[in-house]
Formats: sequence, C-alpha cells, structure tokens
Amino acid sequence: MTAVAGDHRLPPHLRALRERIEGYARGYGLDPFETVFEVLDGDELNMVAAYGGFPTRYPHWRFGMEYERLSRSAEYGLSRIYELVINNDPSYAYLQASNMDVDQKLVMAHVFGHADFFKHNYAYRHTNRKMMDAMANHATRLRRHQDRLGVEAVETFVDRCLSLENLIDPLSPFVKRRADRSEPGAEDRPVALGFRTDREYMRHFINPPAALAAEQERLDAAAGQPRRLPERPERDVLLFLLERAPLERWEQEVLGIVRDEAYYFAPQAQTKIMNEGWATYWHSRIMTERALDPSEVVDYADHHSGALSLQPGQLNPYRLGVELWRDIEDRWNKGRFGKEYEACDSLEELRRWDRRLGLGQQKIFEVRRHHTDVSFVDEFLTLDFCVAQGLFSFGYSPQHARWEVQSREFAAVKERLLRQLTNFGQPEILVEDGNHENRGELLLVHRHDGVDLKLDWARATLRALQALWRRPVSLSTRVEGRGALLRHDGREATTRRQEP
Repeated sequence: MTAVAGDHRLPPHLRALRERIEGYARGYGLDPFETVFEVLDGDELNMVAAYGGFPTRYPHWRFGMEYERLSRSAEYGLSRIYELVINNDPSYAYLQASNMDVDQKLVMAHVFGHADFFKHNYAYRHTNRKMMDAMANHATRLRRHQDRLGVEAVETFVDRCLSLENLIDPLSPFVKRRADRSEPGAEDRPVALGFRTDREYMRHFINPPAALAAEQERLDAAAGQPRRLPERPERDVLLFLLERAPLERWEQEVLGIVRDEAYYFAPQAQTKIMNEGWATYWHSRIMTERALDPSEVVDYADHHSGALSLQPGQLNPYRLGVELWRDIEDRWNKGRFGKEYEACDSLEELRRWDRRLGLGQQKIFEVRRHHTDVSFVDEFLTLDFCVAQGLFSFGYSPQHARWEVQSREFAAVKERLLRQLTNFGQPEILVEDGNHENRGELLLVHRHDGVDLKLDWARATLRALQALWRRPVSLSTRVEGRGALLRHDGREATTRRQEP
C-alpha cells in the first residue's frame, strides 16, 4: 500500500495502524476518498469541532458558544468526541492524542466508512469537494468586510442570514426548477436572469441588481403586462433574496456564503441515519473480524456499546442506522423479499425462510449509493424490524402533563419517523409573491402538513426576512385549523386570523 499525503504527520505507530485499517476497509470493498488524518489534543479537537470540522471558518459568536458547550461537556464527562471527518477530496479526519490504540483503530475504521459514503452516495454528488479551501476563502472575505465596516455591523447581518439558512431547496441540485431562455416556450415567460456564474459571491459583480431590474422592466414592457415574480412558488428563499432583495454588495456576498455552506451541509442532514449507520456497520466488522487484539476486546465493546446506547427521548442515528443495514443484509442473504415471500401466509414458514441467496453485501452497497434517509426508512423499515427493535412514538400529553408513549403501531411509528426526516423535520416555506398586492411586499406560503408553526420562531424568521427585503414580509399559514397571515413591517409583528 502506498503512503498518502498527510501520513508524515502521524507518529510511526499510528501510521502503521492506519495502513492496516485502510487495507482491511478496501479488502471489504470500501472505496473511500484518500484520507488525511491529523492528531490533536482534546482542546484542539473541541475547537475544530466547534467550526464544524473545519480548521478555519468565518468569525462568529456561535462557534465560540459551541466550543464552550463541547469543552464543558468533556470536562464534566457527559460526552466525548471520538471521530470527526470532512466531506472533502481528500477527506480530512482527526484523532485525539490521548486515545488508546483500540480507539484509534475504531475511529479510523469508522472514518473510512464515512469517506466511502461521501464518495459514492448520490446526495453528495453536487457538493464542493474542495470545501476545506472554500471555507478558508469565506473566512478571508468576511474578515475583510469586518475590517472595513466593523465587527458588529457584519456580525448582525450574519446573524440574520444564519436564522434563514434552512430556507433552501435541498432538491434543487437534482431538479431543474427554471427553464433556460434557449428552451422552446421560454420566451413566453421572460425573466431577467443576467449572465451565468457558478460562484455566488461574483453574482453582484457580473449581474448588478440595478441592471437586472432595468432588464426586467424592459422584458415586462415588451410582454405587454407586468409579470408575477416568481412565476411559480420558489422553495429556495435565499436564492430569491440574492436575486431580488435590495442588498448592498457586501450583503449579497455574505448571504451567498451562508447559502453555499447551507447547501454543502444539506446532504449530511439528509443522510444522517444512513451515513452513521454505514460507518458503524463497517467499523464493527473491521474491528471484530480483523483488527482487534485479544487484550482490546473489553475496551472496544465498552466504547462501541456507548455509541449505540439509547438516550431517553432521542433517536440514536448510529443505532437505528446500523440495525437497518444489518437487517437489509440478512433479508437479502436469506431471500426475505419479493412477491413470493410477501405472499406467504404461514408464520412458521416465514420464521424458517432462508433461500441462501447470499445477496446481502451486494444489496447494501447498492442501497448506499441510491438512497437518502427518507427513502431508506420508507423502503426498508418493516413491521418485523419495528417489532424486533421495540420502536415506538412518543409525545407530550397535556392531559397527564408529561411525556409518554403515544403509539407502538407500525404505521404510526413509521409516519412519525418519516415526518421527522422530511425536509430535515422543518416546515416547508416558499416564496409566493415578490410584489404582494402591488406594494413591493414579500409574501411567503407555508405548505401545512398537519403541524402548526411555532409562532415565536415564525415571527423571528419574518423579522430577519424583513431586514433583508427592506419592505413588509408576510407568511400565509394555518394555526389551529384556521388560516392565518403573519406579517412584519419592520416595526411590529401582526397576526390576522381568517374565519373558519
């Protein structure tokens, strides 16, 4: 095996362990990015983790808050960072200097599982594989604005942008939302798009807002009537603000940075269960079948079980993910799928069902490539799995003033889990009209899925949106079964309820 860049940074014994673990991983069929390991002490690891795993990020108080949380948690023995790996090419991962060798091997095996997942899962196909450099570039540009305008002004604007960072369209990298002007029929829907640019921070230089507005007026006049903007509801609210909000150049650049990073991290939120389960599945196989020395068994079992332990009121993605991967492998090895299996009505025959197909490994590699958490759970979470794992849904009971089990029914449990995973468990908000009632106001629509918005959060979001739009902003939603229009005009927030 050839040495990789960054190996020289590891002590000789860790370099040898790394070569062993990578050899085992590739021997099982994993194909990870080239991975660079760094050794850090506990405090350094907390600092890097506070930045989301990147050694350099733009300055902001939330990273300091996260560092304080991680440091206190480690100090009080509540939690400890074992693995940290970045979706990059090459991938970067961090080892804690105080770890025992058994922990270093476990972390390396886990990291190679993640690096393989990053490389091959389709959700990551459009992510920036040089994000380590991009993050450093973002930090440099933001610091220049702080030097010129002052820390407080820039940080206040960053706060507003971060409060809106979830208002993106996670599917937009895979779905074409707008017609190109060169397509047939596109001339019937003229939109001033300006010149194409692949870099958001260059958008305001290449397409100044004033020039786009003038071009849009010309197109509207040529069409003979004012156009509705957007032509159809748009889910990428941040992109609409970049194109249409009256932002200064530095504000456009900062909002573009926040949006770029939101899209980079989106696939990790979309595949949390799959990704952590995949890495856990492979580190457990590599360790128990190849890498463990007899003297390390107890320590490994202790640390591995800690990662899979259940926390009251929380979903453990490591536990659910790894058990689902094992269940898929077992079912496809035994042939427990397909029309014949599903049509069988003999419980005894189903219990003994084993066609010895041996397709488990092939199937999990196929699933790893083509699914995200929503489709993974929807397709492979079965009644038998739900019963075997003792899954249930819970919630707060106003009647008893406590949290309690709401249902153990398979359909209810699966629906609750899918709702939690869809759109990261957050409400879906779309831009409906950028010139509401012909007053230049921004109208948003909440696609209600049966769960009301948290009104205090919604009002805070509208306040941040209004600060960027510079005109009143409204949100149409439903509250307790009745239509409601939340509005913020820059001075106060109001709520108008519709009659039932």
